[in-house]
Amino acid sequence: MNILLLGSGGREHALAWKLAQSRLCTKLFAAPGNPGIADHAELAALDAADHAAVLAFCEAQRIGLVVIGPEAPLVDGLADSLRSAGLAVFGPSRFAAQLEGSKAFTKELCERHAIPTAAFARVAAEAEALAALDRFSIPVVIKADGLAAGKGVTVAMTRAEADAAVRDIFSGRFGEAGAEAVIEEFLEGEEVSFFAITDGHTVVPFGSAQDHKRVGDGDSGPNTGGMGAYSPARVLTPLLEGEALERIVLPTVRGMAQEGMPYSGVLYAGLMLTPQGVKLIEYNCRFGDPECQVLMLRLEDDLAEIMLATAENRLAALPVPRLSPDPALTVVIAAEGYPGTPLKGGAITGIAAAEALGAKVFQAGTACEGEALIACGGRVLNVTARGATVSEAQVLAYRAVDAIRYPGGFCRRDIGWREVARERAEPAGR
Repeated sequence: MNILLLGSGGREHALAWKLAQSRLCTKLFAAPGNPGIADHAELAALDAADHAAVLAFCEAQRIGLVVIGPEAPLVDGLADSLRSAGLAVFGPSRFAAQLEGSKAFTKELCERHAIPTAAFARVAAEAEALAALDRFSIPVVIKADGLAAGKGVTVAMTRAEADAAVRDIFSGRFGEAGAEAVIEEFLEGEEVSFFAITDGHTVVPFGSAQDHKRVGDGDSGPNTGGMGAYSPARVLTPLLEGEALERIVLPTVRGMAQEGMPYSGVLYAGLMLTPQGVKLIEYNCRFGDPECQVLMLRLEDDLAEIMLATAENRLAALPVPRLSPDPALTVVIAAEGYPGTPLKGGAITGIAAAEALGAKVFQAGTACEGEALIACGGRVLNVTARGATVSEAQVLAYRAVDAIRYPGGFCRRDIGWREVARERAEPAGR
């Protein structure tokens, strides 16, 4: 069958790489794609916000499955428009995508279904938010309610920082995303990501990962969309994963179905491992970025087969997806200035040399300028490798990073540091 993948980042390059390997895939299209995705798919100039144009393309190209990569088209209801025309779509409906599109929606769902999460207050005005802060201890978390392109979240370490974050959200800086805000209790513990695939009835685990959000080594500097990740995150032990599935993910899927909003697609749970047990931080309604890159490198089954079964409500007929026990690690090479204003236009060479060392380089913010590959975004490349341990995957990934020539780029040099430290602390021969 012909498959259409929507998106243009490193996540979508990883999905394209894996989808193109499927026995089900006759031809893969990607819109708008990027130069790396073009190695696996025919690129199409489509705007995901133009539902009629996407539908017309699907009809003209006899598309059998649409995979929606980013969150914005899902929150915008593209999946609904395509499903209403009879197309198989991997990704939740507009109502179900509120799990990511509205932080207040998710917190209130958790409240209704006794899903463990941080205490919170939903506020719709600056004065209301400032008054609500009196009920929370410092540190405290302040979030714009809607999609804010990875921004709009502040962990305030002082009351002055909290007040400033509230004023920032209600200043209009985040547009509609800042029409409301959520104030949350600060959770102590280690953060981890857990993924599950569901067709609204059957739920199957799809691995874990740990992202690195801060821009600098040692988790220093401002938050970013993610500077690297590794998978699996062994800190989420089988016991804790079972707890997350039984107390968080399954009640969410059941609750959504009960409330007339069945969830279909990948459900990405950001979790905090607290002394009181596993708690939900927030949900994403798509694969993470860069978590998707490490998950795809570990996936041993046919991705298109899993996605089509999910779209057709027959996930129960498939075995649980198999992921390699070998860890994968990805390092983000970002443009100078990121996460502020990234410097664009720098030439990139050495990708083939990096891949000859055993890594896979997924392109994120790249474009072609004549024969040259150049940077055109904040996060530019995801250099990804697999090894017998996280330590080994880290060595392989950074060896490949050092083979790439991109003078305007930088990366963290400590991706995976928590797990590497744990591995080094283990008894010899374990």
